[in-house]
Amino acid sequence: MNFKIVVIFSFFVMLKGYSQEIPKTFTLEEAIAFALKNNYNAINADRDIIDAQKQKWETIAAGLPQITGAVSYQNQLKQPVSLLPGEIAGGEPGTFVPLILSVPQTLSATATLSQQIFDGSYIVGVQAAKTFISYSANNKEKTAIEVKKSVVEAYGNVLLAQESVEILNKNIATLEKNLFETKKIFENGLGDEESVEQLQITLSSVQNQLKNAIRLKEITVQMLNLTLGIMTDSPTTLAESLDDLTLKQTDLSLMEADFNINNNVDYKLAQNLNEQRFFELKLAKSRALPTLNAFVNYGSTSFNDQFNFLQNDAQWFDASVFGVDLSIPIFSSFKRSASTQRAKIALDKAKTQLTEAEEQIRLQLKQSRSNYILAIEQYRTNKENLALAERIENKNQIKYAEGIASSFELRQAQLQLYDAQNQHLQSMVDVINTKTSLEAVLNE
Repeated sequence: MNFKIVVIFSFFVMLKGYSQEIPKTFTLEEAIAFALKNNYNAINADRDIIDAQKQKWETIAAGLPQITGAVSYQNQLKQPVSLLPGEIAGGEPGTFVPLILSVPQTLSATATLSQQIFDGSYIVGVQAAKTFISYSANNKEKTAIEVKKSVVEAYGNVLLAQESVEILNKNIATLEKNLFETKKIFENGLGDEESVEQLQITLSSVQNQLKNAIRLKEITVQMLNLTLGIMTDSPTTLAESLDDLTLKQTDLSLMEADFNINNNVDYKLAQNLNEQRFFELKLAKSRALPTLNAFVNYGSTSFNDQFNFLQNDAQWFDASVFGVDLSIPIFSSFKRSASTQRAKIALDKAKTQLTEAEEQIRLQLKQSRSNYILAIEQYRTNKENLALAERIENKNQIKYAEGIASSFELRQAQLQLYDAQNQHLQSMVDVINTKTSLEAVLNE
């Protein structure tokens, strides 16, 4: 019966492992959502928030009651000797009598309760901990934006590589047909050898481009997998085409979208830096304040010639102490003053950096909007140019077949078409990427 259970369990494990190898198909939005949960940087950003929360409690706990315990055992292998005047023991004056006043073994156990009553640096530390949590949350938001941009770029590169392979295959099929027909014409004595050689040069070049595009296609998928947070060799497929995605990402309403700089994550991080520098200044000032701490100590000690402290007849002697410690900074040779002045300078620098960051972000918004509208315009222009290049190449195909155009003219038309194809593909990717960059600034 147990053997059957093991077999069934192994079957389900194998089935699960096989199911994980089934290709996962993503739309762009699905890829982004998946990466925000599984990307390696996104996972660590979540951990940073948890770490910040733990650090906040660590800071708070430092000002709460602390209890420590200690156990000490001593065995005097060679006991110390004290000397008593000889006349005390009935001896001659001026002589001394050696005497051992202690027992060889001692065991003590103590517990101490300490409580911080006032410490200016503790108050500042608790306040600064909240800022650190805010910074971690903003850093997570920043990471999410970077992950989204990386996914969009990687997704577009995969589509670009796929489209390139398809186009190059079509171009090769056309070239092979042209080369076959030209060879037949030359073999029949109706054409020249140069026409065959021209087509062979073009075909070899495009074939090399295809080989490289196939390699890039594999690499871009692996890069996308890495961005998604899955194994690089996972068989990932994409559900969208480059044309459809470009049309979906063409949204001129973003040009008029309202911009609130307080929502920009880079601005929020700059504000966090200002808050951090502010608390560092308060911390430097707090070091000039006194600190007050209280403690209660309770312990018990036992003495014996042998280690029998755990027996019932062992004698224990209790002791307890209550105390208050007050530390007052008086003079530090102007060390604290220099530290406070440095913290003030750091705060002033942070304020200047915040002003600079605000201006940079506003300029970045203008540049992103300009880049986005340029990408859309280039896409539309390249799309028209591609249609023109296709018509020109098709006319030259007809002219070449009829003997009106030379092989050189056909080659020029083909190269012009290939360049238009590449520019059209790249312009679509540019529309997708520039839109994502603009959304990052707007925090959309």
